[in-house]
Amino acid sequence: MRHARPLVAQGICYGALDMAADAAATADAARALAQVLPPGIAAWHSPLQRCAQLAQALLTLRPDLAPHSDARLAELDFGAWEGQRWDAIAPADYDAWTARFAHYRPGGGESLDAMLQRVQAALHQAREAPGDTVWITHAGVARCVHWLMTEPPGTLPGAAQWTASAPAFGAWTTFDLERG
Repeated sequence: MRHARPLVAQGICYGALDMAADAAATADAARALAQVLPPGIAAWHSPLQRCAQLAQALLTLRPDLAPHSDARLAELDFGAWEGQRWDAIAPADYDAWTARFAHYRPGGGESLDAMLQRVQAALHQAREAPGDTVWITHAGVARCVHWLMTEPPGTLPGAAQWTASAPAFGAWTTFDLERG
């Protein structure tokens, strides 16, 4: 489940930037999710405010879920790029990121390779747990899950390969962890 639309201006880089999401959209997303989740499902969320906000709204509607925070479900950290306008980031920095897409640390933050490793660790835990799991997280994490479920183990994406769509704000996608 992706958080609702965050309260940030259009065109701002906000991976790990912590901000709230639209309250009404969060409540709508929580109501929609609460209606479809089975009783007692394991629930985990990113510690970033926009996901914690949705987890709390879901818990209010479904006290049987009791979501837990997991830092492995946080969005990519763009380091010094956080809070900047995307169009204010130097073209040479974009070129460096594109050239070394999986290993480059945008803004000195986190590499995609590091993010894929932490999401893989969370996926492993979810596979080992009994029953289903719901994650309240971000577009980047959803793309990581898609990559990890569809590509050969150890394969890293190039910029042109990182095209998997992510759920819209307040929407979700489903994966079968047994089959990919």
